[in-house]
Amino acid sequence: MPDGGLQLDVTVMGAGLAGMAASIHLAREGFHVICAGPDVRNRQAVGESLDWSAPDLLHALGLSMEKLIADGIATYKRHVTLKLADGFTQHYVPSEWLGQSPFNVELRTLHVDRSLLNEAIYQIALNHDVQFLHERVANIDRDGARVVAVHMADGTRISSPWFIDASGAGASLLPKTFNLPFDEYGPHKTAMWSYFTVSDAIEGTTLYTQERKPPYMEWIWEIPIHPDVISVGYVATGDSVKTMRQQGLSVEEIFRAQLSRNPRFAALLESCEPAPPHVTSFRCRVHSKIAGPNWLVMGEAASMVDPMTSNGVTAALRHAVEGASLIVQSRKLRQIPALKRFLYSVRVASLARFFNSGIEKVLYDWPIRNRIGIGNAGDVYTVPAWSMNAIYARLRPRGVISTMLFGCALSFLLAIASILHVCCRQEDAVFEAQA
Repeated sequence: MPDGGLQLDVTVMGAGLAGMAASIHLAREGFHVICAGPDVRNRQAVGESLDWSAPDLLHALGLSMEKLIADGIATYKRHVTLKLADGFTQHYVPSEWLGQSPFNVELRTLHVDRSLLNEAIYQIALNHDVQFLHERVANIDRDGARVVAVHMADGTRISSPWFIDASGAGASLLPKTFNLPFDEYGPHKTAMWSYFTVSDAIEGTTLYTQERKPPYMEWIWEIPIHPDVISVGYVATGDSVKTMRQQGLSVEEIFRAQLSRNPRFAALLESCEPAPPHVTSFRCRVHSKIAGPNWLVMGEAASMVDPMTSNGVTAALRHAVEGASLIVQSRKLRQIPALKRFLYSVRVASLARFFNSGIEKVLYDWPIRNRIGIGNAGDVYTVPAWSMNAIYARLRPRGVISTMLFGCALSFLLAIASILHVCCRQEDAVFEAQA
């Protein structure tokens, strides 16, 4: 340990999915990597329902769908079902053309037990000689636009030629260090969730909402993470939860009250007692300019995507692949070329903005959803979202032309959603004025 510190090839700040995955990809290329950050393997994570691009990314780490199922880490997710309190039900399944050439997308995906998935990826990282230091990053040394070293809470100093920030949305170490610009989407939200043992879990994610035309949609998820265990969570605006808390309700009372409004969960609450709910607050945020001469930001530190999109795991693993590749390509240069930094930032930000802005305009907010109906609004969101995600996964844009063309396609679809949102809002105002 020179000068009382550690010196390696790459320092990864954050030991979550993005950080561990990037560490594995780099270690396979011969880099000596340290993954520094709190041990998050046993944290109860939100977002166990994966989109259809995630299985290939997990397979690249050595975790095939068959292995994840056999090891009890995952269950199959074949569709998404939306249910309303009045009995309305709509199923969303990936289009058959996605499974055909040239895309050849696996039309099944997964739900995962995040604690078990974290542990499996951690063991793969250990097998690739990735070092772990489970301490909080306390300070970062920089020299202009370059990162020089990080100081851990226990006093350890780590220096390296390359740095990756995968510290999560709460920490976002390098965005704060370099004061990186960002955009936020939607209000602050609160999620609370627990687990139930059941005998009738299905191979799909189910989303429930109580009202057809709320001003802003709140929802409940049901995700089977084991054949007989479901994760059940309630998502609402922070203001809504704050109002209930001011009325004297505890988090557990709010959670039970919301579940009790749905016959399925009311029956479950009577038959079994779930553990006290876990709770987290978040606001979707997308940073720009997330790459520097010798550093990259990835995972939720770069872009926090709404959990309804089921895109968080895919984003984390995708960033890990692309970020590790940039460092490998730039190894001899000792810095990432400016153009490649720019293109990486564009790809990460454009996809995250597409998912966040799209789901806010089409589903969460009322104009489009109320005008065309929640079932149709679900189609308006899922068809382009799933299609763009699949196309990105297969085409893998990396160069200037492909990145810009894909970004233009995303911008075009968002523009259509924005126009539709404005038109529906104006039509509703006209209708109310005439009434």
